[in-house]
Amino acid sequence: MDDEPLEEWAERREQSRPVRGERRHFPLGDHTGHGSHVGPDAPRGLQEWDGHQWVPVGVADSLTAAAHVTSEYQADRAQRVPLPSTSKLPMAPEPWRPTEVFYRPRSA
Repeated sequence: MDDEPLEEWAERREQSRPVRGERRHFPLGDHTGHGSHVGPDAPRGLQEWDGHQWVPVGVADSLTAAAHVTSEYQADRAQRVPLPSTSKLPMAPEPWRPTEVFYRPRSA
């Protein structure tokens, strides 16, 4: 496997990191471990990136209200982060074959 130079890795990492002031939302209550589409009427917590960590900044009444607050940041981030190249797929592994021949008795 080819190693990527550290400078290229650091540049790619910086592109995928949030920008200071970027906001995101997450479900509160019983749906904390689920996707954002679960319980669309449940309240959402709002977090803002301060450059080092996500800091809570408020609460939205529903998914629609939270998406309205965070939509501009999601569009900006989608333009910054490049899509992975799908033209380079890993080689398919060889099919598994036993290394020794097993003796099978004949049926009567």
